[in-house]
Amino acid sequence: MRLVVAGTPAVALPCLEALAKNHDIVAVLTRPPAAQGRHARLVPSPVAQWAQTQGIEVLDPVSPRDPALLERLTALAPDCCPVIAYGGLIPPALLAVPAHGWINLHFSLLPRWRGAAPVQHALLAGDETTGVTVFRLVKGLDAGPIYVQREVPIVPDEVAGDLLSRLCVLGAEALCDGLDAISSGAAPVEQSSDGVTLAPKIDAEDARLNPSMTVAEVLAKVRAMSPEPGAWARLSVSLDARFKVLRAREVVTEDLELVSRVGCSCLVATKKALFWGVADGAVELVEVQATGKKVMSGADWARGALNAGAHLE
Repeated sequence: MRLVVAGTPAVALPCLEALAKNHDIVAVLTRPPAAQGRHARLVPSPVAQWAQTQGIEVLDPVSPRDPALLERLTALAPDCCPVIAYGGLIPPALLAVPAHGWINLHFSLLPRWRGAAPVQHALLAGDETTGVTVFRLVKGLDAGPIYVQREVPIVPDEVAGDLLSRLCVLGAEALCDGLDAISSGAAPVEQSSDGVTLAPKIDAEDARLNPSMTVAEVLAKVRAMSPEPGAWARLSVSLDARFKVLRAREVVTEDLELVSRVGCSCLVATKKALFWGVADGAVELVEVQATGKKVMSGADWARGALNAGAHLE
């Protein structure tokens, strides 16, 4: 099939590689170059960079409503337009161009977790399973009929970045299967209206840790926000002492006596570990990252950052 593939971040690359093996990708649609680094240098998206190495045309309008995009897409005459994390809403005029419509790869088992951050919300909610869905784009949010779904268990202690990497590989296979279904004339199945949950975009305040949380809530938030945007907290001793917690875990048996004396919001460090008291116990902060610094173990960070009586706001 002739494809124009819409995507922006690196998570789309496994799908592009898989699609390129059996289909003709005539162009990619991606977000414009973004400013990066100290000098705000404009850098093309990972999808744009991949396309350039393959000699594939790059379409990167500021808005997908740009009339020039509609004109160019019409001229390219794609059979289908797969979407993987493009980052923009496809307007109705573009939806009508390809003969077989637009299909979207979504990282959840729809109708659960419709929206921008399905992986993070699945982990926040403590879901035991998740998966991927390939569905036809319609006007409603992630509401189109489904071609393919694949389910996988969520591994204990798995963080969002690791889970998303697994789902990208699974999604590449599902997307290819979805195109095969379209080629064979298979009709998609309408989504159920039962069990709809929403997964809105995560902002910085959503990622904040606070001492009123339970152990289970802290562990879920750390997993859901790692590596980006990163669950974070701030030391009371300095308004600038903000740091991320990238990995945390339940306290092991040999440390239970120590943490039983850790007050809520307090930080206690040993030579090998850093503990934080929360509403119903304590957690070990395994990997942390201070602003502008490299990732390090909680114990190593504590040696240079903590003063007596330090606690988190």
